[in-house]
Amino acid sequence: MMTIQDFKHSLVEDKPPMDLKIQLQALWWDAKGNWQKAHDLIDHLEDPVSAHIHAYLHRVEGDMWNARYWYNRARQSVFEGNLEEEWSYLLAKYI
Repeated sequence: MMTIQDFKHSLVEDKPPMDLKIQLQALWWDAKGNWQKAHDLIDHLEDPVSAHIHAYLHRVEGDMWNARYWYNRARQSVFEGNLEEEWSYLLAKYI
């Protein structure tokens, strides 16, 4: 089982660890600065975890209307902290 520390250490690699769930792969690519890759991984998924991460990604993009839509789909409140805090929160919640 991967820890938060393991996940963060993996960010020096060129690709995410092979055993990461797709939602965590999206967070990994976002941390690497590849928003499009992160978004493409979960754009088509309907489950609440994917919707939650999808909301965050639209917040990163600056599209709050779309972010609110996905927070609602995830049954989550709009995150009140900054983007770095939300990324850490999502990682801790779903790892």
